[in-house]
Amino acid sequence: MATPLVVSELTKSFTMHLRGGLKLPVIDNASFAVRSGTCAVLGGPSGVGKSSILKMIYGNYGVDAGQILIEHHGEIVDLASADPRLVLAVRRDTLGYVSQFLRAVPRVSAIDVAAEPLLSRGESQKAAQGKARELLARLNLPEALWELPPATFSGGEQQRVNIARGFITDHPFLLLDEPTASLDAENRKVVVAMIEEKKKAGIGLLGIFHDEEVRNAIADHIIDVSAFSPRRTAA
Repeated sequence: MATPLVVSELTKSFTMHLRGGLKLPVIDNASFAVRSGTCAVLGGPSGVGKSSILKMIYGNYGVDAGQILIEHHGEIVDLASADPRLVLAVRRDTLGYVSQFLRAVPRVSAIDVAAEPLLSRGESQKAAQGKARELLARLNLPEALWELPPATFSGGEQQRVNIARGFITDHPFLLLDEPTASLDAENRKVVVAMIEEKKKAGIGLLGIFHDEEVRNAIADHIIDVSAFSPRRTAA
């Protein structure tokens, strides 16, 4: 599909229960599309709703109104209204996600954390760990750390495990939430190269990048989220 992700008239607000049920509008009438083989970047200042859009697409946030259409196994799924089991199936096979933070499971080694998405899709442990090793080496994570739980790693080391975990699969679409925020210059270049390889493979990507150098290197299209922010409009 040339355009695997279409967001249409997406609206989101939060209810402040400690403020008497006050409604706080976050996103109003967001509409955009992302083509295969391209990386679109959500732009705009902090607080306009960039992370909220990613979380709605991935299904972590509910949607007040609108559609999030994605191609999944040849069919169009509206993630804004899909059954939770279908959302989980889309996450497993179609929609990957790299967050800013690694939620490390205690006592699970870095290599197993990185390999888990392939194991959940039925790949053998040997093959999954082999691909995990390749990515961890490419991201310059010392081999001495591979068999250790990443909960004790530095922020940059944890993020490299997180990136390996997110990039290890062949998901047709990938969400990126500040994947380079904790990385040094050398590893930011590695991630830029990995994003370019995904694009060449026909993968669609949508991300948030506050690092201007990285954003300029990978963005095919910048979506100004300020245009969908009720707070900016009101100002």
